Amino acid sequence: MASGQATETLRLGGGAVVDRATPKPGRSSTTSSDRWFGLAFVTPLVLYLVLFYLYPLIRNVDLSIHDYNVRAFMQGNADFVGWSNHLAVLQSSAFRTALVNTLFFTVVSILFQYSLGLALAVFFTKHFPLSTLLRGLFLIPWLLPLIVSGSIWSWMMNSDYGVINSLISLLGGTPVNWLTSPTLVLVSVTIANIWLGIPFNLVILYSGLQNISEDLYEAASLDGANSWQQFWRITVPLLRPVSAITLMLGFVYTLKVVDIIWIMTKGGPGNSSLTLAVMSYRNAFGTGQPDFSTASAIGNLLIVLALAVGILYLNVQRRQEQ
Repeated sequence: MASGQATETLRLGGGAVVDRATPKPGRSSTTSSDRWFGLAFVTPLVLYLVLFYLYPLIRNVDLSIHDYNVRAFMQGNADFVGWSNHLAVLQSSAFRTALVNTLFFTVVSILFQYSLGLALAVFFTKHFPLSTLLRGLFLIPWLLPLIVSGSIWSWMMNSDYGVINSLISLLGGTPVNWLTSPTLVLVSVTIANIWLGIPFNLVILYSGLQNISEDLYEAASLDGANSWQQFWRITVPLLRPVSAITLMLGFVYTLKVVDIIWIMTKGGPGNSSLTLAVMSYRNAFGTGQPDFSTASAIGNLLIVLALAVGILYLNVQRRQEQ
């Protein structure tokens, strides 16, 4: 008999005798207690997800399929309009501009954030005096409040008294209209966002590099591989899982960036630096006549884009595991 069980002898017809296992006394009560104990741990997480994820998502969809203005929002009697708000957004010229700007802002930001973050992570794996201090200093942009970072970059790129134009003039160049030129403003806010995102990539990729054994590099060095070959044949392949999650999180975060752009340009001049996230915020809070329904419709489109990237990431991970 298995351990922890009692036996009960039964005599059947014909004289046959069988043993039937009976559960150990108190076992069912212990299992029930463990079940309730587990539910006690899960309940706070479920409540958190319902209150801060599920309900806002349902509410956002509800706002997007009704015609909510300020009066209707307060009285709760908005007219049902179905998907007309989404169609209106998709057909607007501002949406097309915002979509192109969003793709540029997101792709360029992630490309440079990841590349520079990886370069710095590899650099800091070579331990040298003050490496810990310098690595800590690189985290400052990540720790600063975004309103402070946006204000600093707005001041630095000011056409009249910004420190960047002052340096350009000192070197004999012509001052640049960083935040007022329609052709340069998107590049300017992208540069600021790259600066903000480098520390995140540095921290995650540096942690991933710590899990790669030094023995692999020593063996490759003995086989005659130089530093560049070691990077492409060892570092890049073994860092691929960490790189994938870093890029995905970077995409989702960059896709919804509002504060840095709003502080620096408010999406202007015109719509030159307008992204989908800024467009949503502008419609909801940036004008004297809030249009919550249109803003929610744009938010739904952003959710769809983020979900598409998330599904793509899961498919790539599944293929790698197989």
